Amino acid sequence: MGEGMRRSRLRDAAAAFASNAQNPNLRRAQLSFLGAWTAEWAFTVALGIVAYRDGGAAALGLVGLLRMLPSAILAPLLSPIADRGRRERVLILVSVVRGIATAAAAVVVAVAGPPAVVYALAVLSTIAATLYRPAHSALLPSLCRTGHELASANMVRGLLDSAATLVGPLLAAVLLQFAGVDLVFAVAAAASFWAAALLVRLRYEAPPRPAAPARRNLAVEALDGLRAVARSRGLLLILGLASAQALTRGALTVLSVVVAIELLGTGEPGVGALMTAVGVGAVLGSLAASLLVGTGRLGAWFAVGVGLWGLPLTLVGLAPHGSTALGLLAFIGVGNALIDVAGFTLIGRMAPDDVLARVFGVLESLVAVFIGIGAVVASTMVDLFGVQTALIAIGLVCPVLAVLTWHPLHRLDRSVGVLDEEVRLLREVAMFRPLPLPAVEQLARGLEPVTVASGGTVFRQGELGDRYYLIESGRAEVVGDGRVVATLGPGEGFGEIALLRRSRRTATVTAGTELRLRALASDRFLPVVLGYTPSAQQAAAEIDDRLERYEPSEQPDEPPATPDSRG
Repeated sequence: MGEGMRRSRLRDAAAAFASNAQNPNLRRAQLSFLGAWTAEWAFTVALGIVAYRDGGAAALGLVGLLRMLPSAILAPLLSPIADRGRRERVLILVSVVRGIATAAAAVVVAVAGPPAVVYALAVLSTIAATLYRPAHSALLPSLCRTGHELASANMVRGLLDSAATLVGPLLAAVLLQFAGVDLVFAVAAAASFWAAALLVRLRYEAPPRPAAPARRNLAVEALDGLRAVARSRGLLLILGLASAQALTRGALTVLSVVVAIELLGTGEPGVGALMTAVGVGAVLGSLAASLLVGTGRLGAWFAVGVGLWGLPLTLVGLAPHGSTALGLLAFIGVGNALIDVAGFTLIGRMAPDDVLARVFGVLESLVAVFIGIGAVVASTMVDLFGVQTALIAIGLVCPVLAVLTWHPLHRLDRSVGVLDEEVRLLREVAMFRPLPLPAVEQLARGLEPVTVASGGTVFRQGELGDRYYLIESGRAEVVGDGRVVATLGPGEGFGEIALLRRSRRTATVTAGTELRLRALASDRFLPVVLGYTPSAQQAAAEIDDRLERYEPSEQPDEPPATPDSRG
């Protein structure tokens, strides 16, 4: 049994990688992310060295805060742009802006220009980087069909994020051995431009979203993201823990430099070595996380990931030795991998697609704020209490919070499991299969339970149609003009003809046995099915086939509605 389970997990992991490799859109989107985040990590190492040379630990903390505050303010205000149209276009623009800003920083450092100019360019690059992840996170569900596929995509992205965490600092460390900080900035700029180029050929049909308002007020639209978070206890929980992780991450940008130079005595290349250790752990953690894609316990693994972000820092403070520090910081990378898979998947499942980029924008804003706070807190604690005390105290924050929120995260897992079952039921109907995951989950959230006793009537021929029905269990009989024309069972649906053709019910449906149904109101059913071209076409084909089989009883009273062709 154990061996069979292990083989099943390995097959799931292999399928997760294969689904991303075989889907050209997912492949381009994921490689773009790799380029963008390799640039970010290399940039972070180079900027940290510039700041430390300029003013020591205090300058590191101040630059970290100044870099993040504008991002924290602008990320939620600009994220509505990614909810209005093609999200990959936002990603292209963001990557180009980052590339230009980073290339300019390389020039400033090469000519020994003022560090303040580098800091200003870092702020611009960070604002752009803060917009990249919300748009990318909101794009991925539109390229997926099931929750498992979305978890797979986030797992692969987490692996690439981990690879970037490894490659970026390692690349910086190697370049710093033979060249200057200016070359690190130049390579980071090239990676950003590559990330933009990969997305130019992205081709997909976006799920239906509400039309943009006539007057585009970004601030008002941004509030919709905040409201979506405020209405969901699950989102509040995930974003709260992500904020604690970000505080620790901000502290790490300071502590990694101070620990390497002051505590371990390994010099500037040692900074890159410590962050490379985080990257190694992240890659190994991502490979392990690939085995968790189908477990259904993402909330629990998210808690483990949060705890691992802090505990290694505490242990480094207690045992400050070079090899020990490298090994312990690798576990931070493992925690980061678990957070990427579990956290982003859970947010993508809980937040509505039409405000998804804005919810991720709220996340990035919180992350930016708390990274900045973490950098200042770390530098202040180092100055007041010393490096080891700062490591121990800051490292305890995430593990304590992970323990306190374990049970709420477990309840969150159960709610996502229920949603998965409803998505599975909807996917059994042909017209719902072409829908991307956000659209089919929108339907799943609108399902209402209906029970009809054996011999009871669901609706009668000639009545106005207001709902579509899915059979969860039992048997239904379709009666047209006094004769049984069809018998339907679990996984089949009925009632769409009156809704899609704007006609009265063309048959009576009765319960052959006790029926457990899931009902969708027309105002939830029609916008999704008619708003997405492939599902509208499949629905039309099914209706034509059913009317042909049910003749002469089922004939529409009015002409069919024209499907909305919006992508």
